[in-house]
Amino acid sequence: MTAADLAAMRRALELATDAAAASEIPVGAVVLDPEGRIVAEGRNDRELTHDPTGHAEVLALRGAAASLGSWNLAGHTLVVTLEPCIMCAGAILQARVGRVVFGAWDDKAGAAGSMYDVLRDRRLPYRTEVVGGLEADASAALLREFFETRR
Repeated sequence: MTAADLAAMRRALELATDAAAASEIPVGAVVLDPEGRIVAEGRNDRELTHDPTGHAEVLALRGAAASLGSWNLAGHTLVVTLEPCIMCAGAILQARVGRVVFGAWDDKAGAAGSMYDVLRDRRLPYRTEVVGGLEADASAALLREFFETRR
């Protein structure tokens, strides 16, 4: 883990907090270029847009691709507060993201090592480095608080 990873995770946590304030599941994501600079960010917006693909990771990847003028994000890092799901893992692999750093593990839908390990599956033509657990407690606390207020 790098200082850039930690700074990006702190920004992703801010985005997740913003999502919760907008009644979205609190997940935030940031894409870093190979030098560790933020090139794009996203937060969940499924409720706002009525879009089932409105996950923080997908929105951050779209933003990074648009900013670079290329879908190929090789050498980039995606930092996200929650372990990516299968849909997001597929998008990460399609974008050729080199590293994924995430906060909280998702034992119900995670695809980066908990339920599935899509991002490192040797049967697939592309794999990415995965680092889990950065600021896991803070990420998990945001999710827990969000869902406790809705039960």
